[in-house]
Amino acid sequence: MAPPPPPPLTASTPLLHGEFGSYPARGPRFALTLTPQALHIQRLRPKPEARPRGGLVLLAEVSGCCTLRSRSPSDSAAYFCIYTYPRGRRGGRRRAARTFRADGAATYEENRAEAQRWATALTCLLRGLPLPGDGEITPDLLPRPPRLLLLVNPFGGRGLAWQWCKNHVLPMISEAGLSFNLIQTERHNHARELVQGLSLSEWDGIVTVSGDGLLYEVLNGLLERPDWEEAVKTPVGILPCGSGNALAGAVNQHGGFEPALGIDLLLNCSLLLCRGGSHPLDLLSVTLASGSRCFSFLSVAWGFVSDVDIQSERFRALGSARFTLGTVLGLATLHTYRGRLSYLPATVEPASPAPAHGLPRAKSELTLAPGPAPPVAHSPLHRSVSDLPLPLPQPALTSPGSPEPPPILSLNGGGPELAGDWGGAGDAPLSPDPLLPSPPGSPKAAQLSPITEGASEMPASSGLPPPTPDARVAISAGGPPDHLLPPLGTPLPPGWVTMEGDFVLILAISPSHLGADLVAAPHARFDDGLVHLCWVRGGISRAALLRLFLAMERGSHFSLGCPQLGYAAARAFRLEPLTPRGVLTVDGEQVEYGPLQAQVHPGLGTLLTGPSGCPGREP
Repeated sequence: MAPPPPPPLTASTPLLHGEFGSYPARGPRFALTLTPQALHIQRLRPKPEARPRGGLVLLAEVSGCCTLRSRSPSDSAAYFCIYTYPRGRRGGRRRAARTFRADGAATYEENRAEAQRWATALTCLLRGLPLPGDGEITPDLLPRPPRLLLLVNPFGGRGLAWQWCKNHVLPMISEAGLSFNLIQTERHNHARELVQGLSLSEWDGIVTVSGDGLLYEVLNGLLERPDWEEAVKTPVGILPCGSGNALAGAVNQHGGFEPALGIDLLLNCSLLLCRGGSHPLDLLSVTLASGSRCFSFLSVAWGFVSDVDIQSERFRALGSARFTLGTVLGLATLHTYRGRLSYLPATVEPASPAPAHGLPRAKSELTLAPGPAPPVAHSPLHRSVSDLPLPLPQPALTSPGSPEPPPILSLNGGGPELAGDWGGAGDAPLSPDPLLPSPPGSPKAAQLSPITEGASEMPASSGLPPPTPDARVAISAGGPPDHLLPPLGTPLPPGWVTMEGDFVLILAISPSHLGADLVAAPHARFDDGLVHLCWVRGGISRAALLRLFLAMERGSHFSLGCPQLGYAAARAFRLEPLTPRGVLTVDGEQVEYGPLQAQVHPGLGTLLTGPSGCPGREP
């Protein structure tokens, strides 16, 4: 008879318990207890604290951990370091690192095994990997590090995207032990061209570091490939460094974090990326008036939202504040548009999640600034795993376990930094002690080539098509058929609902957020199989429209009882503008003006989201 399965772990189940010293060695001693949601730290000597400070480290705030050893041959201790990003009193996150000394055994090998046991258990919890019920915890439990391709638009977020990536993203994913390569996009549609030529089997995910526009290019590029059915399954992620960060706002909410903007939103999404985990992502196929088709992960907009989105382009230097200014100007010159909206109603309504807040999202972040590119550098695209060191002002950033680690590290509260930054006088510096050896055949760090004007320099083996002229929107020729849609211009089948009239705006949205802090569809989920239609009819006052958008910051606009506000959950829709002039956008990108139609393809894509409602959710 088979033994009964072990009982499920609760949030407070102790997994490991032990006594550790600190680094430098003259510091206090601690008792550590690891549970599925937190690391509990209690000071033992010189005397226990009556009110422990920093005695609870939520795993939701941990990016990664590593083991280290002293450069002193006489030191038999091993060291275990965790990297954390706790929230301060004012809500913002700040990086901190804690290093503990495993010194309970007489030999270094025994102490190293204990440090690795803790690092392995913590890494398994962070990445959602099972721990053996009563077995031995060894580094063999860990798979190879995930391989990520990072695409960075250096012009995103008022030109701050590269700086934010260098200062925040790369250090955090290095601490997490992720293997990565980084390419800076150089022009509009560059990312779309890159993903069309990738050998996707070499990557566990493609992550864009910019606004929503770069991910739009990646998804449409994947669906343009001859092997689109497999290509679109490649997990994609987004780290917000743009003006409009709508999808990142939805990822942040899905992960259980409080609403955030700017650096705090970036750090939250980076923490979730370090944790691993993905979710099916609905995509919307949009057929335009010319018959061409593109794919949307975010929204189709007509009227006030698209007007603000496009007209605020001239205020791009203001960052996200451009939408506030654009909204004020849009309210001052409020227009109505005559049109016809038809939709195929959904049969099941989704449940409502928690709300969040903001103002309309950005257009593509790929509008490049004139003049030469800044003097930064990127790598050629490797054909294998690449733990990429970068030419940064600080020491080269590599993944832990890289073939060529930095020469001397100090991990006491500072993360991988030069020994000159180490403040522990009297103690030898620490050096990396990888949990796992480098994979066989891992390439050495490649020399980085500078960005140049014009076409990017790619390896001959990349298989990329020649650059195509810039377009306002990337058009996908592949993708699944739209079985719910008749051809544009032909009658709709039975069961569709049609309304005609004057509208201030019509919005079709897939995820919950229209901006990082604007919750247009608070009950939406990434994979609910629905497109959420919102409209505002003509006749609404400017004050009432402003109240709607302010309430949308909390996702409470549907509770205002505004008679001009409407909503429907649909599986497909058709929008026919009857006003001769106007602006239509798909994911913030302006498309040709005229009738369009779209249908949802449930779970067609895969989104890197991290765990749902992070363990140790913030109070």
